[in-house]
Amino acid sequence: MGSLGFNANKIYKAAEILKECKKDKCKLFFGFAGAMVPAGMKQIVVDMINDGTIDVLVSTGANLTHDLIEALGNHHYMGNANINDSELHKQNIDRIYDVFMKSDVYQDLEEFFNKNFDKFKDKKTVKEFLWEIGKLVNKEDSILTACYKKKIPLFVPAITDSGIGLMIWNHLVQGKKVEMNEFEDLKEILDIAFVEKKKAIFYVGGGVPKNYIQQAMQFSSPASYGIQITTDRADFGGSSGAELKEGISWGKMSEKGKFVNVNCDATIALPLIYASYKN
Repeated sequence: MGSLGFNANKIYKAAEILKECKKDKCKLFFGFAGAMVPAGMKQIVVDMINDGTIDVLVSTGANLTHDLIEALGNHHYMGNANINDSELHKQNIDRIYDVFMKSDVYQDLEEFFNKNFDKFKDKKTVKEFLWEIGKLVNKEDSILTACYKKKIPLFVPAITDSGIGLMIWNHLVQGKKVEMNEFEDLKEILDIAFVEKKKAIFYVGGGVPKNYIQQAMQFSSPASYGIQITTDRADFGGSSGAELKEGISWGKMSEKGKFVNVNCDATIALPLIYASYKN
């Protein structure tokens, strides 16, 4: 693909940048947004954690909610985007484009948190809370478990915007308490970024995970390597579509850095980049 044009060439460049940044012993900050677990990208991320590719993971709460749903024995199913959604609703099936999920998976989430909520009462950060979930479910193909076992810092700055967040809230309104302080997570990622002089960023999608990592670069030293996979456009001004070179103006991306923006569906680009990197 390196001899091709357009985004095929960018996928090649992304794989080469990933190889180079790890050879250069950079700490890789991985931003994980979008419905990637329902789409089937979970095992790639687990592999990237287990083989040491990912050093810091920042995710949406939704991706980890779906990871937990599968760890509890539920599944996502291939469906059809051209279907009557009213009929799906009657059958208690939720649709994520062409992926289906049974609505009753949330009952299993409730049972899990009802059974285990007291184990979280002394957790001081969101990271510690999520590590405990990974420890409890103990599934080899779980992102949560992989992060716990490898002690990969796992940050979810928008934890309330997820099924896991709703489960926490459900117990809070019942009078239970947790000690999580989201600003301690922020302090930790800033500390990691500040101490590490060689850093790389890898964004699947954008949103909160991207911005959380970007601001950590801004308040330390800029990233030397960067990869972004997105389908968003830069000209609308949103973070998810902003090209990595824009970060140079903020001090988030090194002006001498190596970086590439891959405008492609992540379910296509991520497997190709990772497969090339491993080979």
